[in-house]
Amino acid sequence: MELDSQHRPFSIKLWPPSQNTRQTLVERMTNNLTTNSIFTQKYGTLDKEEAEENAKRIEDRKSQMVMGVLQSSFMPKNVVKGPSLKEPGNSVTKICFSNRSFGVGAALVAQTILVSLKDQLKEVDLSDFIAGRPEAEALNVMNIFSTALEGNALRSLNLSDNALGEKGVRAFGALLKSQNCLEELYLMNDGISKEAAKAVSELIPSTEKLKVFHFHNNMTGDEGALALAEVVKHSPLLEDFRCSSTRIGAQGGVALSDALGHCTHLKKLDLRDNMFGVEGGVSPSKALTKHGELREIYLSYLNLEDEGTIAIVNALKESAPHLEVLELSGNDITADSVPAIAACLAAKQFLSKLILAENELKDEGTIQVSKALEDHIQLKEIDLSSNQITWSGVQQLALTVVQKADFKFLNINGNFISNEGINELMDIFKNSPDRLGLLDDNNPDGKDGDDDEEGSEDELDSKMKNLAVDD
Repeated sequence: MELDSQHRPFSIKLWPPSQNTRQTLVERMTNNLTTNSIFTQKYGTLDKEEAEENAKRIEDRKSQMVMGVLQSSFMPKNVVKGPSLKEPGNSVTKICFSNRSFGVGAALVAQTILVSLKDQLKEVDLSDFIAGRPEAEALNVMNIFSTALEGNALRSLNLSDNALGEKGVRAFGALLKSQNCLEELYLMNDGISKEAAKAVSELIPSTEKLKVFHFHNNMTGDEGALALAEVVKHSPLLEDFRCSSTRIGAQGGVALSDALGHCTHLKKLDLRDNMFGVEGGVSPSKALTKHGELREIYLSYLNLEDEGTIAIVNALKESAPHLEVLELSGNDITADSVPAIAACLAAKQFLSKLILAENELKDEGTIQVSKALEDHIQLKEIDLSSNQITWSGVQQLALTVVQKADFKFLNINGNFISNEGINELMDIFKNSPDRLGLLDDNNPDGKDGDDDEEGSEDELDSKMKNLAVDD
């Protein structure tokens, strides 16, 4: 491998070690086996000839093991015996280093393997490969891998689970700057702040071919979302975008939504667990009108409320004709949104999964949803858990789904179904009990935990006020 040092290239050979290096190791082991130490005190010393013979055997076995571990670790599981990684003519195009904590020494050995595969690698997985390493060492390891992989025209790159931060992103600068053909990029759970997000946007030269971009569980915030929006905006072929749990608020939500308007091939969108609010929630509705190929949309825990929800489902009603999954859990949705939701559902005949958990649909909203789902042939899964529903609301829903031949799962746990209602529910599903989810969190008394706690406090206050205190 050639490295630039004051404009003078030089070559280093890291594996296999030279004969001089191997001989040095043998001499050191021989010396250890013939001198007084804790080991020899317990097991006894060897004469020089016997010690040297054992040292050579250990060194030879070590070399074989290292190469065996390297090849078994780096070789894809579907690759059978053939030319080794070092030999010309091998067909390896994918390497996975995931879940291996590399120190500098191991990284230097891996470097020679990567250099031997120059220009043929297409998929590289470096997720969770520096666990437990001090920052300085981790950054050094990242630089080694980045330099070794620089110039490969990768199709897929996974840098997830590495607590990168801005320093880590920039440590991969050489690799990222050389990528013009990426189709898949994974940066999940990397501690990417607004500065790190800006570095990502700055370093990758082109995302014109990007189809999958997963950016889950980071600390990006609104400012970081503005940088991400630039990446998305210049990814016209994007099909799968995940930006969940990234602390993005209304401003960032609006920016990302505007950028997504340029991604007309989008098939899967996941923005769950952010802080968009109503304003940030309304903005995606504008982009959704351009997503005719959308199949799955996950918008849970965005604080959409009724206004944001209505805007979203109205947009979906007029687009995404082949929508299969709609998830809107935890958005404070009430029955006021249900007419719009029902109208959207009626237009989505390919819908197979509907998730509206942890809202406030109650009986009124549930009954309307049930009616809208009666003619859905493809429907396979419904989640209306924790929606303050009683047996009156659940009954029609249960009767609707149990008649569908391909229906698989109904989750109505965490509601207010009476004991009598539970018995009737069990009777409805007696021929297909596996279709009905658990009911261990159901509250037949019609109160959730917060209401019970609040009621107990109110009752206690009342009693305290009436308590007579003797002087």
